[in-house]
Amino acid sequence: MDNAIVLKYQVSTEDFTRAGEASSDVKGKLKQMGVSPAAVRKVAIAMYEGEINMVIHARGGEITVEITPEQIKMVLADVGPGIPDIDLAMKAGWSTAPDEVRNLGFGAGMGLPNMKKYTDDMKIETELGVGTTITMLVNL
Repeated sequence: MDNAIVLKYQVSTEDFTRAGEASSDVKGKLKQMGVSPAAVRKVAIAMYEGEINMVIHARGGEITVEITPEQIKMVLADVGPGIPDIDLAMKAGWSTAPDEVRNLGFGAGMGLPNMKKYTDDMKIETELGVGTTITMLVNL
């Protein structure tokens, strides 16, 4: 892994059948590259949670993953409604997911808390009515 490897994924809105494809693809590529199982697990969980959030709340978006020998950087950018209260959104169990999403087994309010838990650094930039960009780092 001499140079950075950049992967890009489009996430569709409300497409639960395809949700998780990007995180699954990254997980497979990281395993092939010989990244430690612990780091692969952290990336897969954090990215999956973010991907699901994009499907539920944000009308989809784009995920960019940059892999270097030092770290894995995931940037999840959407054009959703934005997050009105980040502190509240970071509370475990708090969710704005509609009932039909909860009935599918999603929207338990653990997305952002798990994203933070399984990364070494997480930054949320959000603007109401414009969208949210979440940058997550996993050190190698």
